Amino acid sequence: MDGLNLRFTEKELDALRARAEAEGRSMQSFAHDAVITAVNEHARLFNEAGDHVLKASEELNRRLA
Repeated sequence: MDGLNLRFTEKELDALRARAEAEGRSMQSFAHDAVITAVNEHARLFNEAGDHVLKASEELNRRLA
């Protein structure tokens, strides 16, 4: 599996370490899941916006067809 190096400030790294420890997880696992969650949320919002545009322009698209 490919890897990725990330840079954090000391304050950010301390917060990451504390949060991961609070959940009983490694920092790597916690950071991985946080990134995947953000990617999935972005995709969900993009799809939701597309659905909204299609619905809002449905009548216009019907008339132009």
